[in-house]
Amino acid sequence: MKAPGQPTERAPDLATAPTRAPMPTPGARMGPGGAAQIGAGAKPRNFASSIRRLARIMLAERTKLAIILACTLVSVGFGILGPWLLGHATDLVVSAVSASNAIDFGSLARLLGLAIALQLVAAVANWQQAWLTNGVVQGTSRALRRQAEEKLARLPLAWFDRQPHGEVLSRITNDIDNISQSLQQLLSQLLMSLLQVIGVITMMLVLSPLLTLAALTSLAISLLVTRLLARWSQPRFVEQWRWTGVLNGNVEENFTGHALVKVFGHQETARAEFEKANTALRDNAFVAQFLAGVIQPAIMFIGNLSFIAVVIGGALRVAAGGLTIGTLQAFIQYVRQLNQPVSQVSSMAAILQSAAASAERVFELLDAPELAPDPAEPARIAAPQGHVVFDHVRFRYDPPVPLFENVDLEALPGQTVAIVGPTGAGKTTLVNLLMRFYEIDGGSITLDGVDTRAMSREALRRNFGMVLQDAWLFSGTIRDNIAYGRENATEAEIVEAARACHVDEFVRTLPKAYDTPIDENGSSLSVGQRQLLTIARAFLARPVVLILDEATSSVDTRTELLVQRAMARLRSGRTSFVIAHRLSTIRDADLIVYMENGNVLEQGTHDTLVARRGHYWRLHQSQFAEVD
Repeated sequence: MKAPGQPTERAPDLATAPTRAPMPTPGARMGPGGAAQIGAGAKPRNFASSIRRLARIMLAERTKLAIILACTLVSVGFGILGPWLLGHATDLVVSAVSASNAIDFGSLARLLGLAIALQLVAAVANWQQAWLTNGVVQGTSRALRRQAEEKLARLPLAWFDRQPHGEVLSRITNDIDNISQSLQQLLSQLLMSLLQVIGVITMMLVLSPLLTLAALTSLAISLLVTRLLARWSQPRFVEQWRWTGVLNGNVEENFTGHALVKVFGHQETARAEFEKANTALRDNAFVAQFLAGVIQPAIMFIGNLSFIAVVIGGALRVAAGGLTIGTLQAFIQYVRQLNQPVSQVSSMAAILQSAAASAERVFELLDAPELAPDPAEPARIAAPQGHVVFDHVRFRYDPPVPLFENVDLEALPGQTVAIVGPTGAGKTTLVNLLMRFYEIDGGSITLDGVDTRAMSREALRRNFGMVLQDAWLFSGTIRDNIAYGRENATEAEIVEAARACHVDEFVRTLPKAYDTPIDENGSSLSVGQRQLLTIARAFLARPVVLILDEATSSVDTRTELLVQRAMARLRSGRTSFVIAHRLSTIRDADLIVYMENGNVLEQGTHDTLVARRGHYWRLHQSQFAEVD
């Protein structure tokens, strides 16, 4: 974790073991020019906007949504007619008994048969609605995950510098999963409940406007209570999912760097940080779920009071001859039917708040500023030679903090350019600008006379190969990891690259040779073997320009000799930029560039710079004085 404005010296797309730093707290800033996180007391944004954006994504399934609406209308409509038919059946029996007449069982059977048939059709429509809803929800979740994955590819490296990895993963996994589960309930229950409320109130008005007024009074009170409790729970749901992201970031950091945590005795500190996030998550989740849980019993209590009032008022109306017993029976059934969807709609308010909070976090990711778009008609280099020129390049991570002010550098085709200097001098930043991981503020960087900004990033980076200090591998076989440099490589080309880089020597000793599976950490291989694999990968890619970032710093002396031989073959005939701290590894470079505080202070061969007795000479003396 870096202080704001501190130049990064880490290579891109690289998972390094984290140093122990205080866990990010609400309102903390991350990295150069870090974006402020939502504070613990921050008010949530407009949830209606997040819901509308979710709705627009779902509208891609317009046909299915129309069928879902039709099925819901059929299910609710036919289901609502049941009590009305049963009321008619009751009146038929009561009228016959009161008049001492025979019951018309034919008419009674037709009414009951029709009621059963309607309920059967309603059940089938309900099943179809649930089936289609599941498809729409899963399609929406898939679309969100795809948009998030594509967004990550368009984000600048500076954005990743400011974000805890666990927080980003939480938005793509936990938050989208929460949206999926919430939408599943909202679409299957909320729509049906709302339509049922409308249908039931319509039937109640037809049967008795006076009793309907009493029922609607309780409904208004229920909605008021729901709105009040939802307003209280809304900020807590935002905090619940934010602290979930913080907790995931803490777990990911401690798991990745668990060895360092133990070596430096920070287990207690790590546990304290975890407990802080875990407690905050528990407290916010408890309050959010408690307030959400209060809604349903409160609505049920108000609904039961309404039911008592309707029963007493309806009985008095029947006694006065204003209602029939069948009509009262149907009305009471409708009151019961009204209480259930109102209660469901009220409980859905909590789910809606949780979904909106997660949607807001996902859309914040999707709305993050992207890389500048590639030119509409990008320039191309027909036969790249590897001639690189930095011309008056200016760059700053943080505008108030100077870094590169006027960098001039030229690497001729086939030259090896070594970049040296103290930590924080801007060595890695130099090659990051060359690869367009960051955009320069002024000047130009050209490859074979073409400004790199005039090229598409993909076309530009196809000319480069990188071997980094930390050997980053992928889950798969050894063959897969070598072939990552060029996916259409033949078996013969893979083996040739392995032999050239001394990989074949140890691979042949493994039980499954090139089919040996390895995990992303390459834990079954030594540090040197992992490094040789990354060199073979770059060898297979056949880049025009090669970037070596302290590729031998983590290996023993014997392995270093193999790595240096492999890199010598890799550099042959290519323009190479070698970032080095050990000057013994770059004495034979065609050009040595000494950098300090973002400026190129000296350039020349080893002998020339030593004879000049300047910055490079002093660095050389500091490394070799003890040996001498």
